[in-house]
Amino acid sequence: MKNNTSSIKKSGLGAKASRRISNTLIYIVLIVMTVVWLFPYFGIVLESLRMESTGRVDYMIPKEWGFGNYEYLFTNTNFPTWFINTTIMGLATAVLQTFFILSMSYTLSRLRFKGRKFLMNFMLILGMFPGFLTMILIYKIFGDLGLTHANAPFGLIIVYCASSGMGYYVSKGFFDTISKSLDEAARIDGATRWQVFYKVIMPLSKPIIIYTILMGFMAPWGDFMLARFLAAGDDLGKNVAVGMWGWLQATNPSTMYTRFCAAGVTVSIPVTAVFLALQKYYVEGVTGGAVKG
Repeated sequence: MKNNTSSIKKSGLGAKASRRISNTLIYIVLIVMTVVWLFPYFGIVLESLRMESTGRVDYMIPKEWGFGNYEYLFTNTNFPTWFINTTIMGLATAVLQTFFILSMSYTLSRLRFKGRKFLMNFMLILGMFPGFLTMILIYKIFGDLGLTHANAPFGLIIVYCASSGMGYYVSKGFFDTISKSLDEAARIDGATRWQVFYKVIMPLSKPIIIYTILMGFMAPWGDFMLARFLAAGDDLGKNVAVGMWGWLQATNPSTMYTRFCAAGVTVSIPVTAVFLALQKYYVEGVTGGAVKG
């Protein structure tokens, strides 16, 4: 009996030790991956604080430190205008896209109507074609409407939101996981479809709402091709991606490199802050919407 008890204790201790070693190795791997992942960003931060030269150098640690590059951004360039343009586009796109996507997703999840399957399949197929195929047509139409050059941000908001309903896949999967009995109970009590959507379903859909807002907010920050096409060289209509790209053309790297790094750090702050604050709901939204409906 004593031998059995001692063997059980030894096996228990062995399992704990094995688990501890395994966790330690996992943490080491994760730490190494984190360092490798953050190293480029750390290098950009150091470059943005370098004051002895504004061009590229062959060393990483600055010899002179300061915030002169950041000061230069907001006093001697159009970066504030680009930043404001991008922020406006991000906020407007986040709100409008969220409304369109969630409305379309709820409709396809709850309502059954003729042509529903065809509509879903058609939007899936249409979404496979890259958006830049229509750039010439978009530029012509928006040019006639006065939504290019300095007014490009307003045109871009329309483009970002116009077809956003086709991105219903994740949200529809999330709504499919919510019991339809809630809708039926509310309808029996006299609620309209809009009241069911707004007062019953939306309070239960916080993860997918925040996920959709986050995706809509981040999209304008990284858009380059369409934004450059509609702005067409007008500084007042550029977003940060297009404006910063101009700094690294053939004549500018020797004078704008460190300032480009400072702008990159500045641009990353709001996106990183929003993502870190909402990452919990982002994961819940993705996993909740991954259910086949």
